[in-house]
Amino acid sequence: MSGGDDAWVGRVRGLVLGLALGDSVGRGAVPPAGPLLAGVSTQLAAFTIEGVIRAWVRGEHRGICHPPSVIWHAYCRWAALQGIETHERHRRWAAGTARWPDGRLAGVAELRERRGSAPATVRALNRPEQGGIERPSTQSRGCHALTRSLPLAVLSGNVAPDALAELAQDVAALTHGDPLAYRATAAAAILTGRCLTAGSLADAVASGPGLPRLPEVSEILDEARTVCAAARQAPRDRARLAVIAPDATARSALSGGLYVAASWPGPGEAVDPADAVDALAFAATAPDGQSVAAVTGALLGALHGAGVWPDGLLGRLELGRIMDTLARDLVTQLTESPSGGAYGRPKDPTWLTRYPGW
Repeated sequence: MSGGDDAWVGRVRGLVLGLALGDSVGRGAVPPAGPLLAGVSTQLAAFTIEGVIRAWVRGEHRGICHPPSVIWHAYCRWAALQGIETHERHRRWAAGTARWPDGRLAGVAELRERRGSAPATVRALNRPEQGGIERPSTQSRGCHALTRSLPLAVLSGNVAPDALAELAQDVAALTHGDPLAYRATAAAAILTGRCLTAGSLADAVASGPGLPRLPEVSEILDEARTVCAAARQAPRDRARLAVIAPDATARSALSGGLYVAASWPGPGEAVDPADAVDALAFAATAPDGQSVAAVTGALLGALHGAGVWPDGLLGRLELGRIMDTLARDLVTQLTESPSGGAYGRPKDPTWLTRYPGW
């Protein structure tokens, strides 16, 4: 996609802001005034985006990069800002530079605030080596593997479906080693990526070209079509939502978010900001409403763009401005390579300071 494609940029922003707004609305009733506090999924998603940008910078300047490792480094920076004790081997970064954590998010005061717990992520950060599919650091199938990884969908315009699915699995498996968690994360990245260019959610989930060939992920994509069909038959049914998304696992987060997003708008209806917020509020009634609302927000934002979210709520959203900046910067990195490269001059001399390639 071109960086000048305003519609696509708007959808990327809609995805990222929708994730954050859903994460916030999913915490409980929206107060009539005051800040809407972010959740831990939003914090971790911010570091996923920063990690992706820094991985792409590294690839351009070094010619080689393992993106999951750079994203792992990003999660270690989150832990450092949070004051979370991590394995002593991860402290080598602090000893190897004059300033660590470094980069765009190091100075964001709100990221030092505890906004929920991420037990599997913290357990993984307390192991000497980063986790992976072959060497899992935990056996968790929790939702944070998926919610924090949703911004990977933006890479759908730059990498092939199989490569995107494998990357999403690898990023999820850094901390969540249960196959159900990382396969659901891969399916979520694929489906959300298709929403960025699809005319409807039905188009995004439809079978056809542009889907990964990984059998285990294909199975979850088949389930996604079944969930969307259930929403068409019985939309906005709380009892049905509780059955489809019964717990705080990654798979429930995806299924619940799909059910809610497929329930809005109704047949022949246009979605507007009031409808979109109603969808988030309904998602929040799921047994684990925060994760379901975050996925719902990402899907609706990717389909309808940032304009689907009310300015009044976005203005109150903790980390709203930084998430919007990260979304725009991710698009800029993918389309313009502002830091230059091994043989190219930088378009933005400050880019490497904000997003150093390591």
